[in-house]
Amino acid sequence: MTAQKSRVMLVDDHPMVREGMAILIDAQSDLEVFAQAGEVDETIAMIKPAGLPDIVLIDLSLKGLSGFELIRNLHARFPSLPMLVVSMHDEMLYAERALNAGARGYIMKQEAADVLLAAIREVLQGRIYLSSAMQNHFLERVAGGGAEVLVNRLTASEFKILHLIGAGHTSQEIAGLLNRSIKTIETHRANIRHKLGLKDGNDLIRFATNFAGRPRDLGENPR
Repeated sequence: MTAQKSRVMLVDDHPMVREGMAILIDAQSDLEVFAQAGEVDETIAMIKPAGLPDIVLIDLSLKGLSGFELIRNLHARFPSLPMLVVSMHDEMLYAERALNAGARGYIMKQEAADVLLAAIREVLQGRIYLSSAMQNHFLERVAGGGAEVLVNRLTASEFKILHLIGAGHTSQEIAGLLNRSIKTIETHRANIRHKLGLKDGNDLIRFATNFAGRPRDLGENPR
């Protein structure tokens, strides 16, 4: 019996780029192109609750609204829908924003075909995909003490909020999920930054995103 292939949707405003990715993906035994779109409105119109793709590959430069707006829209409507950004833009500048918007990975277009396929499969497995350089960048401020040691300084509430930040949730969303005020969440975020020795909110998002993708159970703080 042939195993069912994972369905991939391609969103890129360059038809030749989509065609090249489609040829690569359709040649795989475990993947197939489910749909293609060239702009945000077209993508939103095509994605329905019934028959969702298993993963959406999204370029950031699209006609009309940006890829960031598309990611936010789809994440709000379908929180469990995996999205992987495939972009020409420098990951050091844009990966964090993409993950915060709801994407589960970021890969640059100049990467080799096998790297793209590995990124797709990584995200399909429920993990976050980032290049090794980007992962190192996220942890560079805590390289001395190690992420695990620093995180153990957090209370149970702070640990849960760190995990939700790493999953791409905003302070407003976290407040709703935990039934707390936004002011309380912001206070916790400030305490987390202080305990982890992080400079600002951007560093906190980088740390949380990388830590959420580490191969361990983040359900509870050991404390």
